[in-house]
Amino acid sequence: MGDLSWHLSIDIETFSSIDIKKAGLYRYVQSPDFQILLFAYSWNGGAVQIVDLAQGELIPEEVIRALNDRNVIKHAYNAPFEWYCLSKFWPTSIEQWRCTQIHGLYCGFPAGLGKVGEALGLPQDKKKMGVGGALIRTFCVPCKPTKANGGRTRTLPHHEPEKWELFKQYCIGDVVAETEILRRLSVFPVPDQEWYLWFLDQRINVRGIACDLQLVEGALAVDEQITSELMQEAIQLSGLDNPKSVSQLKKWLSKEIGEEVEDLRKDTVSGLIENVEEGRAKRVLQIRKELSKTSVKKYQAMQKVACEDGRVRGLLQFYGANRTGRWAGRLVQVHNLTKNKMDLELLQYARQLVQNKRVGMLKFVFGNVPDTLSQLIRTAFVAPDGKKLHIADFSAIEARVIAWLAGEQWRLDVFATHGKIYEASASAMFGVPLEEVSKDLRQKGKVAELALGYQGAAGALIAMGALDMGLSEEELPEIVTRWRNANRRIVDLWFSFEKAAIEVMESGNPVGVRGIIFARESHHENGLDFFTVQLPSGRKLYYVSPRLKQNDFGKQALHYMGPDQKTGKWTLINTYGGKLVENIVQAIARDCLATSLMRVEQAGFDTVLHVHDEIGIESECEADLDKVLDLMGEEVPWAPGLPLKAAGFTTEFYMKD
Repeated sequence: MGDLSWHLSIDIETFSSIDIKKAGLYRYVQSPDFQILLFAYSWNGGAVQIVDLAQGELIPEEVIRALNDRNVIKHAYNAPFEWYCLSKFWPTSIEQWRCTQIHGLYCGFPAGLGKVGEALGLPQDKKKMGVGGALIRTFCVPCKPTKANGGRTRTLPHHEPEKWELFKQYCIGDVVAETEILRRLSVFPVPDQEWYLWFLDQRINVRGIACDLQLVEGALAVDEQITSELMQEAIQLSGLDNPKSVSQLKKWLSKEIGEEVEDLRKDTVSGLIENVEEGRAKRVLQIRKELSKTSVKKYQAMQKVACEDGRVRGLLQFYGANRTGRWAGRLVQVHNLTKNKMDLELLQYARQLVQNKRVGMLKFVFGNVPDTLSQLIRTAFVAPDGKKLHIADFSAIEARVIAWLAGEQWRLDVFATHGKIYEASASAMFGVPLEEVSKDLRQKGKVAELALGYQGAAGALIAMGALDMGLSEEELPEIVTRWRNANRRIVDLWFSFEKAAIEVMESGNPVGVRGIIFARESHHENGLDFFTVQLPSGRKLYYVSPRLKQNDFGKQALHYMGPDQKTGKWTLINTYGGKLVENIVQAIARDCLATSLMRVEQAGFDTVLHVHDEIGIESECEADLDKVLDLMGEEVPWAPGLPLKAAGFTTEFYMKD
């Protein structure tokens, strides 16, 4: 088996009493009752064999040997599952595995065996797919004991022999589907660099991050007490049996304040609190606002996900963001944690009070306890005893990348020197010397910077909070014009990318713009057709089934198939210059983070978390932070002249500095 072309495709079915959706893969496998029930496999895409482990069959010796033979590449759909499950009994190194789900995501397809099969047009039996879910619920999870089932807590093959035979067929079917997806996509390979990153991603996910379970337990207890006190107060004030009910509360409030209350959205409630006089209605509205703040879902998730050693694993999904290839959050969703606004001493004090469940003192010192609990969520991730967390964050990475990509020299000069892009932007927009930029002008510079880089206009400024910053709607068009006039190269970039995309679609020939290569790539036998964008790193972005048609503005535009952002449904999406620039800038920023993650790992550091443009490592040595910052600030070989800079801090617990 010395030949490198040996490939083994695998699908397994397993049992564990832990809920994998809520607790994640690692805790699921670490459960003492975890068991592998079925093992289906295929050599080099040939006939699928199945081993019924639940009924005493054994995996053939040659297959066991192959599991740890580095000349045999193991494939699975969502391979981290197969790899981690099998490693409990037959340890194998992740470097010998490849994941067909990642291959699909790389090529712009959705996640999920059924979904990618459908998008690829594979023949699918919808009924069979529904049956699969039912069979998994039957054999893979515990069941409730009833009279009818003889009081058993799980269903074994001999309880439901016919269903068990179906289950074996279903398992075989998954290997057939996986090998067919792999066969079709193999014409568009994933670059080696991405596989190395995926291996690193598995190591980071397995390593996990330490979690302060005393804080988590305290937060849940405090929340329960505060919620029940607030509810009691609202019931007493309003006389309603359920003050959380929108319809009941709307009715009561309308009566109480003598005017119709249309809805109870966040901004409506805030507006009413400001305008309603002191009294019952105002207090009930304040309670509603406080209760809406109490989201303890993340604390509950931490409690479920934490393994025996108090570490939380599996928080990151490789290639989770469609096309740009950015990571996505899983289980505790670390990509949208509430920012903490208090200073370090207050944070430490709040943590102590919550750990000790001192509700009275929390109320006395902090007033709004639900808000305090929200701010403490990120601090539940901690450094274990004897170690520290070093948090390093790229400074303004997207702004740096877009300046570099467009060749907007004045911006590159700012990043190469003082780095004050909001002030410099205001200075360029309003013709005021940098040192004379007022607080008011800096605000205008800031909102323009955050909203306008990707062809946004007044609507984008409003979405970015321009009106909350005290700007009036009348002055927004002028801000857009001034920003665009100060950033002619970036404006050119939008239009040249859009023009290039249309030219590729009309002529079929590749077009290069500023080091980015746009092309049309197809493989008709496999039914695949892509619009591709080659990035400076060598990675490509794939747009599935591209076509030119008119958009809502009656302009010729590139359209492609992708998951709808809201519903996730596979649908036709249109794009334009600014959106292509956004995709490409975010993808390049992601590749800068990826390069840093590799460098940090190669330097021997243990990454435990990374969120957006931030890397967190765990170490015993204070000086390690500076080493990580240096690694992140080093020039990236494929992006000469891109000025990267990182800032960071050292802490006992995760927070926003």
